[in-house]
Amino acid sequence: MKKRKVSKKTKKAWRKHVDTKDVDKFLEDTRLEERLGGSLDAVQNSDLFEISTKPEILPKKARRELLKLKEPRCFNILKPHTAVPDPIVKRNRVKTKEERKNSLLVQKETLRKSKGILKLKDKLRLKNRMVAAKKKLSIPKRGEFNSDVWKDKFGQEIDLDWLSANTIKHTLTHFGEKKKKLPSSLYKKPSVISPIEAPHPGMSYNPSFEDHQKLLQEVAQKELALIKEEKHLERVTTKMFKKVSPEEKQKTFLQEMSEGLKSEKDKDPSEDEDDDPVVRSVNPPVQNKKKTRVQRRKQKEQRALETKRKQEKMEKKKVSDIYKLKQLDRQLTAKERKEQILRAKRLKKKALEALGTKTLSRIKFEPPEPDFKLAEELTGNLRNAAPTGNLLRDRFLSLQQRNIVAPTKIKLKRDKAKVKRFIKPDHKIDIPDAK
Repeated sequence: MKKRKVSKKTKKAWRKHVDTKDVDKFLEDTRLEERLGGSLDAVQNSDLFEISTKPEILPKKARRELLKLKEPRCFNILKPHTAVPDPIVKRNRVKTKEERKNSLLVQKETLRKSKGILKLKDKLRLKNRMVAAKKKLSIPKRGEFNSDVWKDKFGQEIDLDWLSANTIKHTLTHFGEKKKKLPSSLYKKPSVISPIEAPHPGMSYNPSFEDHQKLLQEVAQKELALIKEEKHLERVTTKMFKKVSPEEKQKTFLQEMSEGLKSEKDKDPSEDEDDDPVVRSVNPPVQNKKKTRVQRRKQKEQRALETKRKQEKMEKKKVSDIYKLKQLDRQLTAKERKEQILRAKRLKKKALEALGTKTLSRIKFEPPEPDFKLAEELTGNLRNAAPTGNLLRDRFLSLQQRNIVAPTKIKLKRDKAKVKRFIKPDHKIDIPDAK
């Protein structure tokens, strides 16, 4: 691309229109060569190359020896990253703590150590070293099983009978395994009902006559109760109202709505005429009469007398209550006895509720009807007995009864939202009447 001719009169224009990339590249290369140890042009061939008289492939043992003598790569980080010499040749070095000590003090400490006189920190250091060495020796080597781990860990039992709660907590935290308190919901049963209830003896394939008759009697009583309830509902709903025709219903409605109104025959023509021209108000105005000073004074005296009478009555009641202590004691005793009876009833009711099923959803749990067979359906042996009931349904109802699963109802048809359909105004078609 042909360069444009531009003015380079000022420094700003010179820097803008002069390309200095080649100069920067040259300087970067020069600095890199300085860091790597100088330019290769100034180095002799004898420094760069070496004539090897040894065999190229060394034995494995010789290679390992060379690797042992070779400096580790981890020490490269401690070396300088450049071959440029340090501009500051002489640097101050900080002496170590041992180098700063006086020679007389070092000689004195050496003499004390030879005699066995040590400082407290030296004694502690020596003790810790001995403990660590002993602990290291007690650790079993790999593959050695000299002790029973389970016995050492769980053999020591703590007697908790005479220890307080804080002592037990401290002991288990520091010298044993701390026991965590589990939430009550994990070990508390949702219901006291037995998971598997024994069926009625009359439901057996070969029951006794008494048990079978008792079962049939129970089923019959439940069926009679249902029939009685249905009859009651029909009596108080359907049979309570009479069937009437629409004309009779309209006539009765008009008669009831016109009750209390005068008919055309009963009206008096003289009542329609208004001879009195004076208009009288139903509620005449009341004159605002202010109370006199005498009335106010008497009213004030009456209020004071009323207050005094109430105070006297209260004092009199206090005196009379003193003579009613026996009666009050009898009343309190009767009240406590009543509360005790009510408390016992509540506890009894609570115990009965625990045996029952709770309300977990809007659908109430209905206990299943017992499976029964009539006398002619009994076979007497298990081979000819027909299967009755469903085991899966029985277990599912048991879960509902024991408050584990909420009661539900099978819904085969889904409820659809009632959509109001209409025709948009711009979609309407006006068809004129055919003539």
